[in-house]
Amino acid sequence: MPAVSGIAEAAAVLRTGGLVAFPTETVYGLGANALDARAAARIFEAKARPSFDPLITHLADAADLPHLVGTVPSAVAALVERFWPGPLTLIVDRPAVIPPIVTSGLDTMAVRVPDEPSARALIAAAGVPVAAPSANRFGQLSPTRAEHVVAGLGGAVDVVLDGGPTRCGIESTIVDARGERPVVLRLGALPVEALIEAVGPVDVRPGSSGQPVAPGTLAAHYAPRTPLRVGSATGDGGRCGFLAFREPPVAGAWAAVEVLSPEGDLTAAAARLFDALHRLDAAGVTEIVAEPVPDVGVGRAINDRLRRAAATWH
Repeated sequence: MPAVSGIAEAAAVLRTGGLVAFPTETVYGLGANALDARAAARIFEAKARPSFDPLITHLADAADLPHLVGTVPSAVAALVERFWPGPLTLIVDRPAVIPPIVTSGLDTMAVRVPDEPSARALIAAAGVPVAAPSANRFGQLSPTRAEHVVAGLGGAVDVVLDGGPTRCGIESTIVDARGERPVVLRLGALPVEALIEAVGPVDVRPGSSGQPVAPGTLAAHYAPRTPLRVGSATGDGGRCGFLAFREPPVAGAWAAVEVLSPEGDLTAAAARLFDALHRLDAAGVTEIVAEPVPDVGVGRAINDRLRRAAATWH
């Protein structure tokens, strides 16, 4: 149903333990009442998500954070003031009211306020914080359109709110700012450069081979069903698909080609990344070859997603 007119019905579903897929500025989320352990368990079941991978709790307003967690560390509060609402997820101590299943047993919680009016309106109308990972099967491509959600999860979701394509197209940046220096745990739609400008030096430690310390940080993740490798368009592509940054391959026949941004705009490329990969995945190609983008700004997050997708197949 439409994201705006369906808010009241979707909020009622959340309050009664149901699952609602909804648009944010990053990707579509699969939401449940974060105070309800049984509802949160339905997220893991619907996504076939391992119980060790924690969820992100979404709030309607930054002012809700101290009401939920109590005292907010000053460094965390500074990032909240600068970047919320927006594609920044922060790590805080888990309050007792949040069931351990939401944080996969960790004593920390990932939390953010989305920069999408319909998402905040939904959370406010529900009257509860909303736990919401991306609305896709675990490990597969994130959804940036409502039809991606329906194709991937189908009847496992009670309501899908359709807000059109998401603006950022990749997930939020995750930061732990509780220590002496902020640590980026997942590269995302908020560039590292923006964080440095706001708070000074940061450490970047994305990726996990054991139990994740934050959502979406497994080394192999975000993968299409079609094998993917990161490389260049050399030779004849044959039955392969190619994901280009600015220009299609100049030589050789490729079964399918997607160009992220002819203008070389990394923000536009990020917005199209998963949508383009969904189309290549549906094109019946035997392999997807993905061209890396410049490793600056949000380009770091694009390359991070491509590396994780490739790691699933190699």
